[in-house]
Amino acid sequence: MLYGRTTEQERLTQLVAAARAGCSGALLVRGEAGIGKTALLDWLAETAAQPDPEHGDDGRELRILRVTGIEPEADLAFGGLVQLLWPVQSRLDALPEPQAAALRAVLGTGVEQRGPDRFLTGLAVLTVLADLAEDGPLLCLVDDAQWLDQATAEALLFAARRLAAEGVAMVLAGRDDGFSAPGIPELRLNRLGFEDSSRLLADRGRAPALRSQIITESAGNPLALIEFDSARRDQPHQHAPLPVADRVFSAFRSQIGRLPERTRLMMLVAAAEARGDLPLLLRASELLGVDLGDLEEAERSGLMYVMDGTVTFRHPLIASATYQGSVLARRIAVHRALAEAAVDPDCRARHLLAITTAPDQDVALELAEAAARARGRTAYAAASGLFRHAARISTEQETRAAWLTEAATLALAGGHAAQADRLAEEADPLQDDPAVGATIASVRAAVVFELGDQSEAAHGLLARVGDAATPETSGMLRTAAAYGWLAGDEDTVRAAGARLAAGGCSDPLVEGLERLCEDDAEHGLPLLAGFLERRLDAPDIRDVDEQAVRMLALTCGTILGDDEAALDLASTEVRWCRSQGIIGELPYALDVLAQNQVLAGRHRDAEASVTEAEEIARDTGMRQRLARLAAVRARIAAIEGDTQRVRELAEATPEALCTGVDCAGVLLDLGLGDFDSALNRLTPPPPGPDRYIWLSLSTAADQVEAAVRLGQPERAEEALRHFENWAAAGARPRTSATTTPWAQAVVLRCKALLTDQPEHYAQALHLHEKGGRPFERARTELLYGEWLRRARRRNEAREMLRSALTTFERLQAEPWMRRARAELQASGDHLVTARMLADNLIDRLTPQELQVVRLAKDGSSSREIAAQLFLSPRTVEHHLYKAYPKLGVGSRQELVLLDL
Repeated sequence: MLYGRTTEQERLTQLVAAARAGCSGALLVRGEAGIGKTALLDWLAETAAQPDPEHGDDGRELRILRVTGIEPEADLAFGGLVQLLWPVQSRLDALPEPQAAALRAVLGTGVEQRGPDRFLTGLAVLTVLADLAEDGPLLCLVDDAQWLDQATAEALLFAARRLAAEGVAMVLAGRDDGFSAPGIPELRLNRLGFEDSSRLLADRGRAPALRSQIITESAGNPLALIEFDSARRDQPHQHAPLPVADRVFSAFRSQIGRLPERTRLMMLVAAAEARGDLPLLLRASELLGVDLGDLEEAERSGLMYVMDGTVTFRHPLIASATYQGSVLARRIAVHRALAEAAVDPDCRARHLLAITTAPDQDVALELAEAAARARGRTAYAAASGLFRHAARISTEQETRAAWLTEAATLALAGGHAAQADRLAEEADPLQDDPAVGATIASVRAAVVFELGDQSEAAHGLLARVGDAATPETSGMLRTAAAYGWLAGDEDTVRAAGARLAAGGCSDPLVEGLERLCEDDAEHGLPLLAGFLERRLDAPDIRDVDEQAVRMLALTCGTILGDDEAALDLASTEVRWCRSQGIIGELPYALDVLAQNQVLAGRHRDAEASVTEAEEIARDTGMRQRLARLAAVRARIAAIEGDTQRVRELAEATPEALCTGVDCAGVLLDLGLGDFDSALNRLTPPPPGPDRYIWLSLSTAADQVEAAVRLGQPERAEEALRHFENWAAAGARPRTSATTTPWAQAVVLRCKALLTDQPEHYAQALHLHEKGGRPFERARTELLYGEWLRRARRRNEAREMLRSALTTFERLQAEPWMRRARAELQASGDHLVTARMLADNLIDRLTPQELQVVRLAKDGSSSREIAAQLFLSPRTVEHHLYKAYPKLGVGSRQELVLLDL
């Protein structure tokens, strides 16, 4: 029976009732040791298993999966996930193959390979849970979450955040510290009040006269109430002015100390083994001269249970008290016996680590092998820890350096930048291999980059390289140039290029970036175009290249202004990441995709891409990516005239990353008629590489228009010169498929504004017909329409203005719509005031509904869509169910007929 938990029980009952009705949810129960988390989960498991017609029970049996974190196994990769999924491993065959392979590796039933992405396992867990829920509602209980190994915790939390319409309820229980679950609702358990504490003691037969004393000593902690009540029966005059947790722990140690020595030894074996694996316990105990019968006294006293082939402590604190209350020599003897008796090599490695108190190369090699197995299952945090332990007991300096370096690399891959930096710093003085040194430098630079300072990351790499590149350092210099470019640090780009050239190492990509830093678009853009062309010719080739350079490769199309190529390359990258479950790389690919969707006038698609990228970036700790995604949202908000949204995004974006948001601010000011503010925001133009970001390239036209409106055209001369040089370089014949007709059209529009010569508008519109950037075409039409009206060529003006208005309406560009309507009215088109905004089907959908509908329209099944969008099939069906009535259709077949 539970006391004082009525509110909490109702909350959990509602969660399970929602799962029975097909709605998923997750909840984290927090509280101190002994507060009753496990008791609440036990109650939920018992009551949820019973039919519940009142809360939507449809007669299908509710399945319960349960896992308990084990403190000694916190470094054992996927130990918790094995415990959770072992009973349902037969369901793996129904998973998409990359997911099935990932879980088979976790469970040890498949081939271990170095996985491409640690979050693929989380996606596979989500799919398994959803698949199980197809048979009936599912309750997943996770106890002592603070002791889960990190790989298991990441996979479970990844799945929990994406539960939606599967019929899965997940409840995690953890202590106040040691377990972080951002994005998961929390339920905090408080200590019991006097009345509930009194009822608990009364039901245990405690006389009223002594209840107040016990309640005061326990401070309302349920476990303390029970244990102090028992202690008062045995030692009625005991006083212990310690914190509650310490007193409970002390009470357990005292109780254990009164047991026979053989019982204490057998309990120590169970505590050190931790998993309750009875066969292993029996093999190890035989080596120590004890057996299962020696646990009888522990069972009689209620400290332990032996049932269904498992040995369990009544409370985790009992296991801790058993282990910590034993002397070191006895603990070492027990771990040695467990290591000798272990069949699982990972289990053996864990126990060997516990007994190693001095350098031991043989044990270090076993730990390194265990680390390699964890790495193969993408348990990067666990693998990093094992390599670190192996290095610290290794007797060979070269091996120590290599293992610490690998530990640092894996810590970075696992999202632990600060730990990676500490490990790399520890490895640095030990290494004398240039390749290892290069890796260390790359890790430390990547840490600095992740923490937000790309320029410092580039400088860190340059500092490790001499005056001339070598085969070992050329990759570092390429990465340094990429970091420098992304940071807007042209000096670093030049320095990297100079050292590559001094070493005779040709790198067209770096050379192209150098040229652009000199504002030499004529020679720089063709070099980048050649690089881009090679990528387009072989889009499925994935270079084992530096992350920054891969990021830059996706950006090349935008730097070149080749929207079609950039969109194609980004779409290909997104599809590949989805098909392989490579979630860690997906946010950047989605970012570039969203940028080009905005340029193509596909705002709702861009919002869907950004929404997904933000969700994954939050899950994976990509703070830089979250900030950069703001530029896409700001551009859309600026076009739509949402002043408040642009301001909020500017305030939330770090100053070092604010160029993109500032460019959006220029466009917003221009649309709203605040020409002075528009001109002042980016005057002079952004320095160095920032001149070539996707927004800066077209901001020159905004500045020209604002300057002309203010009667100060000279203030935009530098921006126009840069833009014209860039557009001219993009128009030069070359082998690349890159073309920039939209850019040449915008240059002509700017010239028309500056010279008031209408033939430039006509030439610009001819180029716009070749495609690209509908918003820019509509702006050209608007300006030409204004000129035609002023020239009293009203019929021609109305034709131009109506075309512009149609595009502005489709883009929901409110300020520009107002301008176009005002011009139409001035030209004599009085019907325009009665026109309504076109009813755009995709505007009715949420970003995720739009993604699902688009894929369904293309013929993808629910399971295929789920695998691509990192959702469950049931959630995909839920989104389709919600989208159909919004679109006025009733089936997938009808989606094909819609223009989406």
